Amino acid sequence: MHYLDHNASSPLRPQARAAMERAFSVGGNPSSVHGAGRAARRLVEEAREQVASLMGVSASSVIFTGGGTEANALALRGAIDGALEAGERITRLFVSSVEHHSVLKTAAALAERVPGLRLETIPVTADGIIDLAATSLNEGKGRALIAVQAANNETGVIQPIDVVARTIGPLDGIDGAGRLLFADAVQKPGCYPNASYVSLSAHKIGGPQGVGALIVKDDAPFAAQLLGGGQERGLRAGTENVAGIAGFGAAAAAWSAMQPTLRDRFERGLNGVVFGRNAPRLPNTSCFALPGIAAENALMALDLDGVMVSSGAACSSGKVKQSHVLAAMGVPDDLARCALRVSFGWNSSEDDVDAALAAIARLVARREAA
Repeated sequence: MHYLDHNASSPLRPQARAAMERAFSVGGNPSSVHGAGRAARRLVEEAREQVASLMGVSASSVIFTGGGTEANALALRGAIDGALEAGERITRLFVSSVEHHSVLKTAAALAERVPGLRLETIPVTADGIIDLAATSLNEGKGRALIAVQAANNETGVIQPIDVVARTIGPLDGIDGAGRLLFADAVQKPGCYPNASYVSLSAHKIGGPQGVGALIVKDDAPFAAQLLGGGQERGLRAGTENVAGIAGFGAAAAAWSAMQPTLRDRFERGLNGVVFGRNAPRLPNTSCFALPGIAAENALMALDLDGVMVSSGAACSSGKVKQSHVLAAMGVPDDLARCALRVSFGWNSSEDDVDAALAAIARLVARREAA
């Protein structure tokens, strides 16, 4: 079988597996003061340093969570509630139209719950890049929170985070007028010095599922959403997932940016429509369509042929529906229904590329012969 769905979940790296096995042998609660507890605490803090090193931040800014979805929700809710507690009040919330559903749905829920909070959507171009000229990020009174995904999980299109930061100006200002920037970096780990909040997910980089992190700058408003035992410096209560966090740290230490070699090899051999082709993209991601072949049919046929790909975001088992990302890019419905995604990872090879191209060619040939 050839697994080409790393953007949905990347297989566990050997380094992460080994770190988790060591953590399982410790068994202590990291909040306990006895030997086993201290050993567990050392594992958590070592992983915190590893994640911080990957992101170019101080370890004290890393809050471990139960995954990327929680980190995204925690960023938005924590920022807005934190500003309220500080008497600064965020009055405008901007989200791009191609954000992950965990951001879009949380933003919509906040707009309904928080009086005076105005939610605005930042449109994207046909290439999937946010259209800053179509949005007035700097108008209005009070603080604004801007949420922009660093790289899209479906198309791989990379957003110009630095340009956004320059557009909105200083992240702090007189009388609470500064703008706050949140970058969902789940698909593109790295250093984002202009962002006040950055989210991560372990299983996208070869760590275990069910663990993530939120990075919060020291001067950014933030309020805890889970209250209890005071874990994570009181910012996210609940006993830490020691084995998961250890695996996350090991995956972060082993992670390195891919080159576009496999993606380019795949697209050179593909006879289809590639979405976002003219935009900067993740080097591992290709979102494409085989016109006339519905995605659900292609997925089943390719799976039977030993090639595992995706129709886009994998957030609900067995669900195949039109992508909101492609809709925001203006892709016609009939073409969007044919959209597939291949995403390579740490253990992908040229054999995987060639197997995928051969299976697609057989699928197209059967379609044309029917």
